[in-house]
Amino acid sequence: MAKFDPSSLGFLLTDVTRMLRAELDRRTDEAGLGLTQGDGRTLSQAYRAGPVRQNVLAERMGVEAMTLSGSLDRLEVRGLIERRQDPDDRRAKIVHVTAAGEDVLERIQPISATLREEISANVPSGQWTAFLDTLKTVHANLAAIRADSCRKDGNDR
Repeated sequence: MAKFDPSSLGFLLTDVTRMLRAELDRRTDEAGLGLTQGDGRTLSQAYRAGPVRQNVLAERMGVEAMTLSGSLDRLEVRGLIERRQDPDDRRAKIVHVTAAGEDVLERIQPISATLREEISANVPSGQWTAFLDTLKTVHANLAAIRADSCRKDGNDR
């Protein structure tokens, strides 16, 4: 039987991501923002993407369209996002973050900043910067691999 190394890149990234999301969720919950982890992530990703088709947002987030739809429904009811008809395709919806959504994101910023300070506390600043630069390079490499793979498969994602 093969042994898996819990210190490998995949395991570490998955664990760190899970722990980071859980802690951010706990802190935003304590702040009374009333967002589930998924809803907060959806709102953040929608803001980051700018006005974007719902299906494109789902793909960027790596979730199924139906999963995203539930989160968008909850955010829309709270007035944090709007789904508007795509002028180029009446069947498609474009997600827009509202001013109220931006206000919630502004309240999340200091919570996130404090958490980043805490998780990087024992890492010399030069190492932290190098770590982030390395992650950005790995991200770019994976994006290029994915784009190349999609082109070979005939997908334009």
